[in-house]
Order: sequence, then structure tokens, then C-alpha cells
Amino acid sequence: MRGRLTLVAGLVMTLLCLSVLATALIGLRGLASQYNVDRVVRVTLKTIHLLKKDQIPDVLPSQGIAGLQVIRPDGSVESSSVLLQGKPRMAYFQPPNTTVRQDMVHCDSKLWPGQCMVIVAIRVYNPDGDYLIYAADPVVPWYVDPRADLLLFLGAGLIVVVTTFGTYWLMGKALRPVDAISEELATITGSDLDHRVPVPKHHDEIRRLAETANATLDRLEEAVEQQRRFASDASHDLRSPLTAMRAEIEGALLDVETTDWRETGGAILTSVDRLQALVDDLLQIARLDSGAPGRMDPVDLGQLAAAELDRRRRRVRIIRELEPGVVITGDRLRLARVLTNLLDNAERHVNSVVVVKVYEEDGSGVLEVVDDGAGVPHDKWEHVFQRFTRLDAARSRDAGGTGLGLAIARQICESHGGSLGIEDSVKGARFVMRIPVSR
Repeated sequence: MRGRLTLVAGLVMTLLCLSVLATALIGLRGLASQYNVDRVVRVTLKTIHLLKKDQIPDVLPSQGIAGLQVIRPDGSVESSSVLLQGKPRMAYFQPPNTTVRQDMVHCDSKLWPGQCMVIVAIRVYNPDGDYLIYAADPVVPWYVDPRADLLLFLGAGLIVVVTTFGTYWLMGKALRPVDAISEELATITGSDLDHRVPVPKHHDEIRRLAETANATLDRLEEAVEQQRRFASDASHDLRSPLTAMRAEIEGALLDVETTDWRETGGAILTSVDRLQALVDDLLQIARLDSGAPGRMDPVDLGQLAAAELDRRRRRVRIIRELEPGVVITGDRLRLARVLTNLLDNAERHVNSVVVVKVYEEDGSGVLEVVDDGAGVPHDKWEHVFQRFTRLDAARSRDAGGTGLGLAIARQICESHGGSLGIEDSVKGARFVMRIPVSR
């Protein structure tokens, strides 16, 4: 990249210098040509002065120009400069009647073969007839002067060289932090994510790039660590029912005659139920993590809660406070899963009664599930929504939970643009879901 940018800068500066050189040469040639004509005109003016005083010599002084002639009214040559002695007229054009002067360029004339000459003709009024004075000098070449051209090209070359090397040096200095960032990123692997790219001192785009890269690496490391914890916890929770099933089977096989196979089958079935619940939760987590969209239909939150409560087998007393007409937009099956998970959690911790409320508040449909159990300590309100999290009290009272129910419930709520959290209550735990209502 550094080499390409330097090459581009050099080419751009070369083209720019060539354009400036061409413009300068055109301007310089115009000035030189005008200066040359003015010089020829000055010579003719001096000759006019001599003519007016009737002091024209036979041989005119050339005064630094190629040729000078004075033509009588009858068209004959009265006087010429040294190089034109005995030569015919250098030109036959005359200034128009409206002016006394005319300039023309003649090429390959008999007097100057192979050359282009600028000839100035001036009419001098005289009572006996008009005289003509011709003065000639070579046309200024396109390159004007080799010495001036050499200086211009040397200056342009110096500018191109300085620009090219300056660009190379500046790009190297500017891209040095990028090279350091690239080298550090190249050392990062999936098992070694604690590296961070160096942050430059100057507050510029490269510094923002480095800070963004480090923030991305922070999120990546956190996500990978979360996946590692998830895999570790999942393998541990899957191993527990499998270990229990294996222990039941091995114990039964050691004493086939006296084993109570009905009791053994019941114990194994309990482990299978737990294993199936865990697998179902893992599949639900995978679907949510993949971002698979659900159906988005109008859902009456009160009717949904009533239907789920009617379908559910009663384990504890449940009080319903369901306000009708609270309609939200969402996936009915996933929202039912939220209520089911909250009820499962409440029934594992309740003492006697669970209260389910549905109402509208501040443009949101609200679902509350409140139990009268021991509650959740305030410092654990967010902790319980992490995957595979079960508080010590929960583990001691019920080993049947997977530790994924509340995490799944919150993720479903967030996918609907809502929230799920724990709020203050007089007694027990109060889980509150809020999702914007349909308008």
C-alpha cells in the first residue's frame, strides 16, 4: 500500500509539473514573442526619426535585428541594413489604410530560406508619397531558450523527487501504527484472545481504528469465554442425569433378583425427563442465538396467560389478575414459553400461592409472576438471568431445574423489543415482563 500510494503521488505530481511546464512555456513564449516584436518596432521608430530628418544613410544600422529596409513611394529600395545590401524587398504587404502598422510572419522567404521571420511594416506619410519601412527578425522558437527550459525541467524534476520521497516517508510514518496493528492482530488465535493492538498517541483515524479493534477484541473474548462457560456448564448438566441413570442401572444389575425394577425405572425416567428438558432448553437457546425469526402476530396477553394457566397442571394455588385487551405483537409460542418458564421458577420457590397479573402501563403490556417464597437477594437480580445459574437455595430445594429457563425467557422478551427483570415486592420474587403494545 505504501509503495502504491508513493507511486500514485509521484505520477500525479509528474503530470501536474508537466501541465505547469507546458503552461509556463506557452506563457514564456508569448512574452518573448511580444518582446521581440516590440524590439523590432523600436528599431523602425528610430528609422522613421531618421527619415523625417532626411538623414537616411545608404547602409542602415541593423541595431540587433536580422534586417531593415526603407522603401520609396515608387517601390524601390532606398536603403537597407548590411546583410540586405543589393537584395530585393523583403516583403510586399502594406498596412491597411486604417492603420500605419502591420505585423506578419513569413516562412521560407528568398532572403531567409528555411526560417520563419516576423516582419513589421510601418507606413510613413510624406507629401511626395508614402514610404514603407520593413524590419525583420527570426520568430521566437517554441522552446524559447534552452537555458530557461533546462532550469524549468530541473525545477520540476526536483519537485517530483521531493514529493515522491516525501510521500514515501510520510506514508511510512503514518502507516507505521497500522503495521503494528496488523502484526498484533496476526498473532491472535482462538485460544489466545488476551492480546490488544497498540493505540497511537495522536488522536486521529488510526487511533480510532485501534480503539475500535480493541473494543471488538474485548467483545470477542467475552463471547468466546461465554461460549466456553456455556459448553462447560452444559456438559456438566448433561453428565449429571446420565451419571444418575448409569448408577441406577449398574446398581440394579449387581443384584438382579432383589432389585425393585419399578422403582429403578421410575428413577431412570426422572433422569430422562431432566435430560430431555435440558436438551429442549439447549435447542431453544441455539435457535434464539441464531436469530431465527418467529411469527409476529397480534397476541392478547391476558388471553394467552389464561389459556396457559388452564392447560397447566395445578401444583400450587394460582391467583389470576388478567386485564383484557392488552394486545402485543409477537410469537405466541415463544411468549407462552416465557410464562411457562416463569411459572416453573415460581413453583420451585413458592410457599403457598403464585399471583399472575396482566395489565397495560406506559404503552407496554406487562406480565407479572409473583411468588411468596424466600425471594431473590437484590445483588442477584441480574445473576439469575445468566445461563446455567441456579442459586444455592434453588439447588438445595430442587435439582430439577436446568438453569436456562430465566435466560431463555429474557432472551425471548428482548427479541420482542421488551425486557424481563426482577422488581421490588413485599414478599417473595416478582418477575416483570414488559413488551410494547400494538397500536
